[in-house]
Amino acid sequence: MSPALPRTGRRSPALRAAAALSLALVITAPAYAATVGGSAALTTDYVWRGTTQTQGDPAVQAGFKASADNGLYGAVWGSNVEFAPETKASSEIDVTVGWGGALSDDWALDVNLTHYRYPSTTVDLNWTEAIGTLTWKQNYWVQLGYSTEALATDEAGIYAQVGAKLPLNEQVRLEGAAGYYWLDDAYDDSYAHAQLGAVWAFKAPFELRVTAHATDSSAKTLFPGLAGSRVEAALQASF
Repeated sequence: MSPALPRTGRRSPALRAAAALSLALVITAPAYAATVGGSAALTTDYVWRGTTQTQGDPAVQAGFKASADNGLYGAVWGSNVEFAPETKASSEIDVTVGWGGALSDDWALDVNLTHYRYPSTTVDLNWTEAIGTLTWKQNYWVQLGYSTEALATDEAGIYAQVGAKLPLNEQVRLEGAAGYYWLDDAYDDSYAHAQLGAVWAFKAPFELRVTAHATDSSAKTLFPGLAGSRVEAALQASF
């Protein structure tokens, strides 16, 4: 989850303060009420919102999440990246704090702040985004993201996505999503993307995922060589 093109910008004090408060709430939750999990993946390409973050090269990714019984959670996720050579960007670390829980038997909500960090860069690419996801029956979702420093700029950006999972049997499911990224303030343009994938849970906790991605012509203009049509395959595990 990273900017496809490097930009510099101011950091939002309000977002930093909210992130610190949420993290403090997670840390101070009773130890006996917390659960810890994680994930790991090896993928042929790191694709985020339709654009490659590794110039089409493979990526190794891993994450950990600690959740309290009251729904508060904190998570850390990392991946290798490859941006323009002058940025010297080689790694990404995402720190997330938020709350997730059931609203009813069918509906669930997740709200969080995600801070994207690039510790190896020579320019400031770090930025923060507020994200909310509403899920119905665990298989359908609507997501909205907002940042006052979209893609490490000084400008606002809004991202929206709708998606669905279709289980074919106990081991195989299809997943599809379509998104739109409003970046008019930051880049004087916006773009759409879509993805369709198949997931095979061949042996717990391992899954094999193959996903086809496509973007519109605006994405190709905004991110030359990084957007367009591409297919990625990943071996992933949750624990």
